[in-house]
Amino acid sequence: MEAPLKELAKLEQLTSKASSSKGKSIPDSLDSLLQSLRDAKNRLEAGAASEDTLVNLAKTVDARKKDVDDRQKEIYNSLARMGKALDKKFTSSLPFYPPMFQSPEANQALENTIAVHFLRTGQFTAAAAFIEETGIDVRSELQTQFEDLHKILTALRYEDIAPALEWSVNHRDFLESRSSPLEFYLHRSQYLRLLLSSQPPNPLPALTYAKHNFRPFYSLYGTEINRLMSCTIYLPLPRLKLSPYADLASPSIQIELEPMFAKEYCASLGMSRQVPLRVVGDIGGGGALARIEKGRKLMRERKSEWSQSDELPIEIPLAPENRYHSIFSCPVSKEQSTEANPPMMMTCGHVITKDSLQKLSRPGGRVKCPYCPVESLISAALRVHF
Repeated sequence: MEAPLKELAKLEQLTSKASSSKGKSIPDSLDSLLQSLRDAKNRLEAGAASEDTLVNLAKTVDARKKDVDDRQKEIYNSLARMGKALDKKFTSSLPFYPPMFQSPEANQALENTIAVHFLRTGQFTAAAAFIEETGIDVRSELQTQFEDLHKILTALRYEDIAPALEWSVNHRDFLESRSSPLEFYLHRSQYLRLLLSSQPPNPLPALTYAKHNFRPFYSLYGTEINRLMSCTIYLPLPRLKLSPYADLASPSIQIELEPMFAKEYCASLGMSRQVPLRVVGDIGGGGALARIEKGRKLMRERKSEWSQSDELPIEIPLAPENRYHSIFSCPVSKEQSTEANPPMMMTCGHVITKDSLQKLSRPGGRVKCPYCPVESLISAALRVHF
């Protein structure tokens, strides 16, 4: 999905006023043309117009028309490239399913999900246009909250932790209820920035900052704070990168703050850590839909059907962040556990599935663990929930 998404982002840039290309954007060109027409009208009404006024106006119209034509050409080229990227990504046609959003309630729910997706991903211009065209009711409070989120994320991107820290302090009880390290990590980021940005190396500002801000976190993050204090003996930065504290100089410490803050912020709104539509696109566009459809086609040809409504007969490779259910494979039978065949822990602590436990049972309800010499009763085995 990376290539189509890049083309889509370029299209959004071309049609917005924030375009960074050499020519003016279409809205800017039209706004400039309208202003020129208003100026010419005012001159004519005031009797201050001359022959040059109309000549210059004609040149302005031609110039703005050329700007619009050039930009339209870029848009059409991007559309063509996007179509080719989609054709290359989706080599087989998508299956046809009957309409799923026919009722007004279902359609409204879908439109609301799309609008919230635009807001959550920071596409506020697209969100405003979509909300206006569909007429759906999205709470202004929600829009403001997501605008605040992206302002804070932008500040973090430029290593300004003040807005994120203010939010964290105001929501400290919520973060503590989740055992979230966000507030400490923000202070850690600021400490490292002060420590590593001073030239020549001067740890005093960073140590002063640590003295005023790390104290409340020492009971939970004492080991980490000790490392932060100790790393100062390896300054300057080139020496620190070769020390046992090299991880503290890694840029990932700063980069990880953005997704961590977004996760906690959305959790405070009662939303999942992942963007739902993006997950659907990643899983479906990543090949899951094509694999499932191919599996259905093969099973129809063999005149067989799926026997389990909550299981798939084929493996769907997913990224770690899209795996929501733990899977246990029995070390004895090599089969995955199910509701009817759950994982069972024996008194020795080893875990196998229920079917394997039954097969290993001896007279009297005793069973010997296949991985250690301990014997126990089947009735003493406990079901394990991952």
